Amino acid sequence: MVEGRVVQIGLLGFGTIGSSVYRLIQKERDQILEGTGVDLRVKKVLEIAPSRIPTDAPTGLFTTDFAEIVDDPSIDVVVEVIGGTDAAFDFIDVALRSGKNVVTANKQLLASRGEALFTLAKDERRHLRFEAAVAGAIPIIKVMRESMIAAGLHTVYGIVNGTTNYILTRMHQEEGDYAEILLEAQELGYAEADPTADVGGADAAAKMAILASIAFHSRVTLSNVVYAGIESITLDVVRHAKELGFVVKLVGAARLIEGKVSVRVFPALLPTNHPLASISGSNNAVFLEGTDIGEIMLMGPGAGGVPTATAVVSDIVSVANTKDVGFLQSCSCYRRLGFYAAEEVESAFFIKVSVADEAGVLAQIASIFGAQGVSIANMIQEGRGDEAELVLTTHPTKERQFFAAIEQTKGLACCRTEPMTLRVL
Repeated sequence: MVEGRVVQIGLLGFGTIGSSVYRLIQKERDQILEGTGVDLRVKKVLEIAPSRIPTDAPTGLFTTDFAEIVDDPSIDVVVEVIGGTDAAFDFIDVALRSGKNVVTANKQLLASRGEALFTLAKDERRHLRFEAAVAGAIPIIKVMRESMIAAGLHTVYGIVNGTTNYILTRMHQEEGDYAEILLEAQELGYAEADPTADVGGADAAAKMAILASIAFHSRVTLSNVVYAGIESITLDVVRHAKELGFVVKLVGAARLIEGKVSVRVFPALLPTNHPLASISGSNNAVFLEGTDIGEIMLMGPGAGGVPTATAVVSDIVSVANTKDVGFLQSCSCYRRLGFYAAEEVESAFFIKVSVADEAGVLAQIASIFGAQGVSIANMIQEGRGDEAELVLTTHPTKERQFFAAIEQTKGLACCRTEPMTLRVL
């Protein structure tokens, strides 16, 4: 076997991702050594849950004491995959101050408390790598930080949550409603026992905060992202979208508008010819637009232990083969841009509402919309006895004007249900 430079690793966490990282290193160790000259070895694993420790684990590999990792001078890289924002922050903080390089997959931590850690990494001249924090096996962080540094990026659209994409894909194929498919996704391991962060949009929002920070070189935190999830999406809505030539997806949208940053996550209708519309199952994709590159899209497996582990291992090898930390020690947020008001963003919308099946209803709604400057693009009306279901799409308008029209529409006597609205990308 080729002799290489040994890189000792301290692994924090042995759940789905941590165990996948360990097994991937064991499986691919020889190939990594042949290709890079780096001999990766996991020396210690921090795990406080006994149920996660394999019965055949090598003696001395596991510990419940972080000091055994951070105080070990032979450990070069600390890999944090425990999740959360409190203990993980403390572990990474101490590791950097102790002279360790760090690799993390923790998007919630970076999106909420990342600035302090990146500043510390820069001060300590240590690596803080995070490819696995967004889109699993897709190397979007590396591409955006290195290859796109002079691309003039102004728009990033992403399908960055595999759980919601799996659910919406199955609903589009009419293989069940939201509740049924969510339960199936949990049984298959695509969704957590508590899926709130995924289906509620918080997971995607954290990832979009990270992508926006890199794309626009200006700090975006989770608190700056307006987000919504897919809990209100019904099979009926998905069917109407299909009739109109759209696919429903949970979309992350980061844009520069008039020199200010807008970052949002929302369920949206995508035209079937949009590049993101074809992303199916648990796959992820990120669509980039820049003044100097036009359009580029990267797609691939975005969830699961093994895809995420490949990104972690790639970061470890990059750290091992980089002589100095260079510009990649920071997240490159050298600007301080303001944020564009969400209500001033222009969007097109889909509306579904049950109304009385009588003359003049559409005219009442059209009058309210027209007074607010909202133009109707398409309409479907289906009679159901003394009720009708009205489905509309609009041309782009400021969201402030659109939602003012919706509030007035709710007050009409002819409306039997509150209007259900979705954005159209």
